Amino acid sequence: MSIIPIRDVSLFVKVMGHGYPLLLMHGGPGLDHTSLLALRPCADQFTMIFYDHRCNGRSEGVEVTSMTWENLTADAEALRQELGFEKWAVLGHSFGGNVALEYALRYPHSLSHLILMDTGGDVRWVQQNGPEILAKRGYSPAAVEAARRFFAGQLTPAEVTSTGMKFAKAYYHNDSLLALVRGVLTDLNLKMRPEAHVFGFGHLLTGWTVMDRLSEIRVPTLVMAGRHDFLFPPEHQVALAGGIPNARLELIERAGHEAPTERPAEVMRAVRSFLASASLAESGPTTH
Repeated sequence: MSIIPIRDVSLFVKVMGHGYPLLLMHGGPGLDHTSLLALRPCADQFTMIFYDHRCNGRSEGVEVTSMTWENLTADAEALRQELGFEKWAVLGHSFGGNVALEYALRYPHSLSHLILMDTGGDVRWVQQNGPEILAKRGYSPAAVEAARRFFAGQLTPAEVTSTGMKFAKAYYHNDSLLALVRGVLTDLNLKMRPEAHVFGFGHLLTGWTVMDRLSEIRVPTLVMAGRHDFLFPPEHQVALAGGIPNARLELIERAGHEAPTERPAEVMRAVRSFLASASLAESGPTTH
């Protein structure tokens, strides 16, 4: 692991394994790469590139207002060049999936495969539909209101953690006690940046959608999510996969928004199967 100067920022980067390169874009905004470390066993088959987005985790050197789609995607592209890969596969989880979609649209020739995990192409599902689902699932009015404020960025950095805790169990499937324990253990290593959360939801994501541009994505794509994801439910996964030519859709049973933590074996099996069937060998040479 190391801090790598990329453009105007110093990105925290962790590379492990061997084989075809797979970049992992973490969720948030305001979280870090540790949320995807459950996928580390795939390093026996792929070169796994974990990193923290600018203004997130352990990356440093710039103001939070520099967290724009242009910069987030340009950082990833510059990192690809710095590491010497001709092309790579990209996996994005939650907010990282939003970044991955923008990257696929802006740098189509750098991407060989796209994996969209517990994510979506329209923030409306998070900011409007998410709280409505919580209400339908019996969460208290206070918890629903907390979710509305949380996903609209209508809070101070000091309020982010306490507000999110009011509906934190919604991220997991009801019977996923083991996943909850894993999530707590992951959080022990998490470096949270609440100011990135507030700016991300309050400014960057406001009104964001790429649903009208999905047909421009031409690389093999896997759309995968927990069946009980309250932020990006199955009906949106169907719409997301339906908008991308020849995309594959896979729903993970007994999982919510944190499918990589809840059902890592199932998620890794799907990732391996997808990349194998998508013929990595035909995607062209790569260097490292």
